[in-house]
Amino acid sequence: MTQSPAVRATGPGRPVRVGERAARVLTTEMSRHHGPKTTLLIGATTDSSVLAAAVDALLPGDVLTVVPADALAADQLREHVTSLGAWTAQRVRVADSLAETDAADVVIVAEPLAGTAEETRTALDGLAKYLTGGGVLSVLVPALPGRASGAVGELERQSALFGVGSDLVLVNQPPVRAHRLRFTPAEVSVASRLAPAYRTSSVPLTRRMHIDSNGVAAAGIALGLAAVTRISRPKSRLWLVPALAAGPVAAFFRDPERDIPEDESAVVAAADGQVLSVQRLRDERFGDGEFLRIAVFLSVLDVHVNRAPVAGKVVDYFVADGGFAAAMKPDAEHNVAAYTVLDTDHGTVVVAQRTGLIARRIVQRAPVGSLLARGERFGLIRFGSRTDVYLPADAAEPVVGPGERVIGGASVIARWR
Repeated sequence: MTQSPAVRATGPGRPVRVGERAARVLTTEMSRHHGPKTTLLIGATTDSSVLAAAVDALLPGDVLTVVPADALAADQLREHVTSLGAWTAQRVRVADSLAETDAADVVIVAEPLAGTAEETRTALDGLAKYLTGGGVLSVLVPALPGRASGAVGELERQSALFGVGSDLVLVNQPPVRAHRLRFTPAEVSVASRLAPAYRTSSVPLTRRMHIDSNGVAAAGIALGLAAVTRISRPKSRLWLVPALAAGPVAAFFRDPERDIPEDESAVVAAADGQVLSVQRLRDERFGDGEFLRIAVFLSVLDVHVNRAPVAGKVVDYFVADGGFAAAMKPDAEHNVAAYTVLDTDHGTVVVAQRTGLIARRIVQRAPVGSLLARGERFGLIRFGSRTDVYLPADAAEPVVGPGERVIGGASVIARWR
């Protein structure tokens, strides 16, 4: 066999079909890396959506090595690759077995893991040997309760230790969860060569507008409440209140696509809103140097998805306790806040997600060890709030002032000197 039994989807119930959306998530590390890279795809078939997604993600200079799900199908897979054209055939190599392959920057397992916890652990240990330093392993597991519980539990444990990304793909038969694992540290400089990762946390409405999954859930709850009210009190029009609220609630969680500036010296806004202050200060939690802090207030009408202001590596994340003062007031300085600390080519950069009078829920989706591209989504704050960006004061020059409006991921708020 070409791979460990734990790599095959052998759990109870109907087989797991990996659809186009799940395949796109699984190949995220390929599609976001602009520089030349090597990829190892394990368990592919000619009709695999994962193989199709991997081929679509190829760039000039890339090399993709494919290990078929069945060694006897290697010749058939070679014919399929040849039929895709000379450009693809030059970049895709089909190996008869995993033992014939070299270490790669990205390793992708095409079939969901469905073995026991021990089998899954053994498979992951074996696959880790085929990663280059700082490389990423991408795998899937079923997301329905009772399906492959051993593999699911082991992947959750591994993600807590080595995870750099986890995405739930509900639009799949059945739903699956994708895990990205990095077992050795990645160089910070790699982040500057990345494009923002594809996120399943946003549900597309149009090509340019998405709704964050939090909005879909909130709107669903509102509609569910309306249905229950309608059934329990058929003569009352009270059900109209939650029904009419579903649209505005979903709109609050809108997540539009943004055009990220290509200027390498640009620092972009972490959120939409109005600049409250631009000041120099010291904060010993982040180091001995002086920081330039740019604070942005988000009203309930602003987009509340937060984006990385610069490319960097998440090296720390912590939450500071505090109050819930109105976010535009000076007292908001002491509100509950979540701090994401990035190591960058220019020094330490920090993004503070602060709660407000109404905002009580902070979502942060970038675990320690993950690499963020400039402008990449990494979390959100529910309802009115404030987002602060801390930059090394001797390395950055602000280009905005109090009162100006900024757009997250698109507006330039500072430039590296």
